[in-house]
Amino acid sequence: MSWIEAIDTKRVAPETAILAPDGPTPYYRNDPQKGVMMAVKKISYCYVMVPNRAGQGIRVLQALRDAGVNLLAYSGFPSKGKAQLDLIPEDMAALRRLARQEGWRLSKVKKAFLVRGTDRLGAVHRIIDKLAAKKINVVAADAVSAGKRQYGMILWVKPKDYLRAARALRAK
Repeated sequence: MSWIEAIDTKRVAPETAILAPDGPTPYYRNDPQKGVMMAVKKISYCYVMVPNRAGQGIRVLQALRDAGVNLLAYSGFPSKGKAQLDLIPEDMAALRRLARQEGWRLSKVKKAFLVRGTDRLGAVHRIIDKLAAKKINVVAADAVSAGKRQYGMILWVKPKDYLRAARALRAK
């Protein structure tokens, strides 16, 4: 089945379909209660600590680009006098190989969620509300409008709550 047929089968408009990073099939689904298109993907990530100085983040990003390591998401922020760069790769093995070559000390693998959906009033609220209803605390969340009525979000919960959150969000 072509991805266009898959879109038609799932009743997803081609202009709003985002292809899954691990294959050509769109992974949006309708939230029947809210009428909003969304996809929640379980993701693994690592972080690397670098000096909190201009140019340090670009060195990491350039090495990733030069090695062909694609990121699904990236987040950088100050932490304990340094900068923490969260790297959410499409291919964790490729990130680990590059880290060894570059001498980076990657954290242990951690888990989070990547959310993509139709950007509407209250879109982020709908996701957070699903977790609140199950008494799951959100540790952190970063959301951004991606244009063309789309948004993306990275969402973190405590490790002990990860499986319950995945069920609540129907994450793939």
